[in-house]
Amino acid sequence: MTSRSTARPNGQPQASKICQFKLVLLGESAVGKSSLVLRFVKGQFHEYQESTIGAAFLTQSVCLDDTTVKFEIWDTAGQERYHSLAPMYYRGAQAAIVVYDITNQETFARAKTWVKELQRQASPSIVIALAGNKADLANKRMVEYEEAQAYADDNTLLFMETSAKTAMNVNDLFLAIAKKLPKSEPQNLGGAAGRSRGVDLHEQSQQNKSQCCSN
Repeated sequence: MTSRSTARPNGQPQASKICQFKLVLLGESAVGKSSLVLRFVKGQFHEYQESTIGAAFLTQSVCLDDTTVKFEIWDTAGQERYHSLAPMYYRGAQAAIVVYDITNQETFARAKTWVKELQRQASPSIVIALAGNKADLANKRMVEYEEAQAYADDNTLLFMETSAKTAMNVNDLFLAIAKKLPKSEPQNLGGAAGRSRGVDLHEQSQQNKSQCCSN
């Protein structure tokens, strides 16, 4: 039976179980990692997004039937000088989104390098998604959909083309990841990236509660 996101009319989560997962975004600078996260978490898009320094941390939840999946999202900087910091963020992550820009072939090649690094150094059970961002610029496409899909299939990756600007497939990407994650037991995410995980998942803001199942 296919899992699906559900919501009650008043926006309250229809969920009896809460699972918490660490997710990291990786990719070349300026491919739109921060814009994807901003669209997913806040439903916003900024035409001129400042470059991330080090990493940014945000949270957002999606609902699958009776389970609320809370993502703890680490949005990493894409500049080469921050590359050495990346293992600190993807270590212990249950999921990763590797982002490239469909109008830039070089960012796709770099995305493949990130996938290899995750396959070699991250958790063996990590769920990896490949996101071809800036799909709204299809007239400037340099990476064919079929090429990326074939690469994703060969490496057992989730794959979607996305647009942070138009919101195309952004929520669907996170929802697809949530469906792939194991939800049979509570997640213990102690100490990842040096940050305490003492989070009371029931003390969410009213805004997050209303957004949880709206995807």
